[in-house]
Amino acid sequence: MLIQSQQLAASLKRTLAPVYLIFGDEPLQLGDAAKAVRDAARARGFEERELLECEPGFDWGRLMAAASALSLFSSRKLIELRLSMARIGREGSEAVRAYCRQPAEDNLLLILAPALERKELKAKWAQELDRIGVVLQVRQIEGPRLVAWIEQRLRQHGLRPDPGVAGLLAERVEGNLLAAAQEIEKLRLLYGEGDLDRERLASAISDSARYDLFDLTDAALAGDRARAQRIVSGLAAEGTASALVLWALAREIRMLAAVSYAAQHGQTAAAFRKQGVWESRQPRVLSALKRLPTERLRDLLTRCASADRQIKGLASGDPWRALATIADDLAGSHGATTLAPSQI
Repeated sequence: MLIQSQQLAASLKRTLAPVYLIFGDEPLQLGDAAKAVRDAARARGFEERELLECEPGFDWGRLMAAASALSLFSSRKLIELRLSMARIGREGSEAVRAYCRQPAEDNLLLILAPALERKELKAKWAQELDRIGVVLQVRQIEGPRLVAWIEQRLRQHGLRPDPGVAGLLAERVEGNLLAAAQEIEKLRLLYGEGDLDRERLASAISDSARYDLFDLTDAALAGDRARAQRIVSGLAAEGTASALVLWALAREIRMLAAVSYAAQHGQTAAAFRKQGVWESRQPRVLSALKRLPTERLRDLLTRCASADRQIKGLASGDPWRALATIADDLAGSHGATTLAPSQI
């Protein structure tokens, strides 16, 4: 049965399904949904949890072994299967179908699949799971739905927001649910339960909520040079370690270079799987590669190495200026750019 995120709590109160599949690339909601299933299972006597990390080369026989093994500490057991792949393959499909045909009465299977392709829902294993279990996709929340989500979460923490408060917080976090959740936790610690007006919100939250490492790489990938520079400036002003910013940029450039090289050999899909690029990000990666030839990506990696030497004090120069220029060129469509000091 396919359900929406907002339906999960009511579904868990009614009954527990033998199998749950939760997938999608929004980490906060995926984590919240998984916790809700774990808590509901624990309340019903599933006190033991066995974790299976499913990566390329995973032995699918371990799933059936876990299902048939007797629990050491409880008569009921939660088996948590974490998939890192976009597709589970024939062996995985057969293993999940076999489990779903005869689900163990004293086991509950929870499958978490942040990278799963939506078209996998049409596969036989997913259809078999849907027949006896629950399927939930977590999605990015935007616009009015994001404001409603923030208002609901504020109220769950005992805060009563004035009109416009949830919208202001939504603007500050720019769609980053994790940043929103962190700010709400901070507001609860600062003010406790009670009314929350715009003045209290403005004094409590910081612009740094808008700027994290993943925002920077997303802005660069999207070709938004102005936003990329604002984020670099924000990270520098916050005192973020320059080595962390370099790590994020270099990781993104290495991924792009690997996909670019694979695309030249007709192996784009395989490269996406190997690099762990979620399906929702793939169009943005392909769009970025149209303006970023492989040679330019190699040059950016060379400049990352130079920035690393500056950060370690092995070469002269301002590392933040180097990082800002790398971010700008990753977001841009032309050659190296010289930034004014005020832009760093």
